[in-house]
Amino acid sequence: MRHGCKVNHLSRTHAHRVAMMSNMATSLILHKRIETTVAKAKALRVYVEPIINRSKEDSTHNRRIVFSYLHSKEAVNELFREVSQKIANRPGGYTRILKTGIRKGDNSEMCIIELVDYNENMLKETVAKKAKATRRGRSKKAETPAAEAPAVEAPATEEAPKAE
Repeated sequence: MRHGCKVNHLSRTHAHRVAMMSNMATSLILHKRIETTVAKAKALRVYVEPIINRSKEDSTHNRRIVFSYLHSKEAVNELFREVSQKIANRPGGYTRILKTGIRKGDNSEMCIIELVDYNENMLKETVAKKAKATRRGRSKKAETPAAEAPAVEAPATEEAPKAE
């Protein structure tokens, strides 16, 4: 029984699982988003976020540790040059999992795992939503004529006593 075992073995041996996580993490760093199953994406998130966190401080020691996980010079250079600059101010949560439905062949749940700061569509939507701050309702329409009415009536009441 697997009492207290936190690792999802994904029906693979240890060597196969480590190689798969390394390949998926390399692909995620190079391509910024990959499509996979939900179980693999959740396991990859646990694997790749400490690696991304290491890239905040560019030192030879951190580069060697990251290389021991990724086994790819291109991915290490991409991580320390470009990705680390975008995530410098973020305290954690470098990846996002977006569920896309089920796979037709075996009915497994599919998703897209991506680096958070590289999804331009979501970044544009958040800026657009913040800029638009209009409220619609009856109370707004009722206040508008009432605010204009005293401004128009005030000069008329001042002139009326002078005319008499």
